Amino acid sequence: AVFGKRVLICADRFHIARLYRESFETLRKREWKRLQRTLTKSTLDQFKNVHWLLRHRRADLTDDERRILNRLFVHSPQIKDAHDACEALTMIYERPLSTGQGKRQIRRWMRQVSNRGIRCFDRFLGTLRTHFAEITNYFVNRQTSGFVKRLNNQFKVLKRRCYGITYLAHLYQRVYLDLNGYARFGVEST
Repeated sequence: AVFGKRVLICADRFHIARLYRESFETLRKREWKRLQRTLTKSTLDQFKNVHWLLRHRRADLTDDERRILNRLFVHSPQIKDAHDACEALTMIYERPLSTGQGKRQIRRWMRQVSNRGIRCFDRFLGTLRTHFAEITNYFVNRQTSGFVKRLNNQFKVLKRRCYGITYLAHLYQRVYLDLNGYARFGVEST
């Protein structure tokens, strides 16, 4: 409202990633409970700490870790499909796509998830449909809110450190020093 229509509202990519990964994690927990009821203890022991492997890209895993995941996927094709979908969406965000390409890729991803019947993403798909413009505005400049979050955190830390400063000019000096002073004096910040 303040800046007009020229300013794009952009949903932060890390919040989007959290949403689809939470959907996947809900499915993983449900499937794990099912596997605990159906598999033997010795088979389940092969999948100890597999949830950590599912949080990494398959390309970053060792051969042994990939074999463990492949054995899990044999017992739970739903986890495989959802894990593949998560990786595919992450790769869309990682590629240097234009805005139009990003929109097309995300629409294609949505169709594939719906066509494959991966139900764990239903709520996330609703969010994508509702906020499609804000989510795909990320591809305009590939910006995140990381800078603003870092700045807010610096102010919070500074506020705690400067408790009791009553002279406003000293507070502004401290803010300036924390944000710019170290670089100005050639000293690395801690």
